[in-house]
Amino acid sequence: MSLLVLNFETRLGGCRADGAEPAEISGRVAVGLVADRRASAKHRGMDESSAVVRIWRGAIRTGDRDAYARYIEETGLAEYRDTDGNLDATMLMRDRGDGTTEVLTVSRWRDRAAIVGFAGDDIERAVFYPEDDRFLVERDEFVNHFDVVG
Repeated sequence: MSLLVLNFETRLGGCRADGAEPAEISGRVAVGLVADRRASAKHRGMDESSAVVRIWRGAIRTGDRDAYARYIEETGLAEYRDTDGNLDATMLMRDRGDGTTEVLTVSRWRDRAAIVGFAGDDIERAVFYPEDDRFLVERDEFVNHFDVVG
């Protein structure tokens, strides 16, 4: 594990009401622990060049963002990571500005056969959990799979 640190420098765009120039901001932000997945995959004898990425999309109410993130961390992401052949799993969120937040779950797998251990024989169908109806305002019933080629 290593700490991912981002150095940034930016100039705020737009015009200020008082006519002053936009401020410049710079700094350093530690964004969290990052596992070296390539090292761990090689250590487990997996060839990442044959990996498959599984992507699911849905949407929630923006006010449910933190609760949903905790819920999915404890259910879907935990189950992904506990399944043999899973290389990693991540959830991404993007506020749409209309009171909803788009959600993507992205997981990488050794191969399609490993995905069966998580999703069952029909790996194209999305997997849902008991509280999903409470949170989801949109959901894809099917997932997309992509072969890692580079």
